[in-house]
Amino acid sequence: MSARTAPFLAAYDALLARWPVPVEALTVRTAHGTTRINACGPRDGRPLVLLHGGGATSAMWFANAAAWAEAGHRVLAVDLIGDPGRSVHDGVPLDGVPGLLGWLDAVLDGLGVPETDVCGHSYGGWIALEYALHAPARVGRLALLDPTQCFAGFRPGYLLRALPLFLPGRTPDRARSYLDWETGGSRLDPDWRELYALGYADFPATRVVTGPRPTPARLRTLTSPVLALLAAGSRTHDPARVTEAARRTLPAAEVAIVPDTAHHNLPMAAAPEVNQRLVEFLSGARA
Repeated sequence: MSARTAPFLAAYDALLARWPVPVEALTVRTAHGTTRINACGPRDGRPLVLLHGGGATSAMWFANAAAWAEAGHRVLAVDLIGDPGRSVHDGVPLDGVPGLLGWLDAVLDGLGVPETDVCGHSYGGWIALEYALHAPARVGRLALLDPTQCFAGFRPGYLLRALPLFLPGRTPDRARSYLDWETGGSRLDPDWRELYALGYADFPATRVVTGPRPTPARLRTLTSPVLALLAAGSRTHDPARVTEAARRTLPAAEVAIVPDTAHHNLPMAAAPEVNQRLVEFLSGARA
C-alpha cells in the first residue's frame, strides 16, 4: 500500500464493512493482473456478477448485495481492472473492447463460473451488455441500472460538465463537485461519495476502455432476458429517450423509470425498489 492510495483503501474497507452480510474477498489472477471479487451469499447459490460504474468500486453495492444474497444468489461483486479499487492492473494492457471482454472471460473461468446472471450500473451496464452479446451462453439474465451508451447517447451538457474529470490536476474536490452536481446534492451516501473522490484523486488516470454504442441490429441478437431501470433525474442521458429506445429495440425487455433518483445514486437511494425488482426478475422462468 502506498502513501498515496492508503486513504482510499481505508475508505474502501470501511464501506465494505458496512455490508450487512459476511463478505469473502476472492482474487483471480489473469494475464492483465489480479482481480478482486467481493463475494457473499450461499456458495451453491446461482451466481450473480455485479459490475460497478466507472470509479465506483464494487463496495458501492452495500445497499443491494445483502438482499440478493438473502434471496439465494451467490453475489460476485467485481472490481473492474484498471479502475480504482483492489484489482491490480499489473499485467498486459487490455487493448480495447476485446481485451476487456476477454478479461471478464478469464475472471469467470478463474471463479469456476460457466454461466451467470449479470447486473451492471452505468459504465458497468455497458460492459454487461457487451459481455452478453460477446458470450451469450455465459449470461442468463441481464440487469442494467441506468446504463450508459447502451440504448442512447450522453446529453451534450453532461459531457461538458464531465470533461474536467479527464483533465490534469485531479483533486477530490473536483470529483465531489461533479457528484453533487449530477445528483443535486441529495440522497448520496457520504461514505461512498468520499470513496469515489479519493479514488479519483489517488489513482493514476488510466485509459478507459470504451466502444461504440451497440447498433439496433446487434441488440436484436441478444438472447438474455433484460431488465433496465432508469434514473428519473439522471443528468447523464435523457431517461425517457433511453426507455423508448430500449423498448423499441428489445420489446420483450422489462424497462422502467425509477422516480426520485439520479444516475449515480440509483442503486443506493432506491435500494428497496431496485432490490425487489431484481429479485423478482432473477426468479423468472429460465429456458
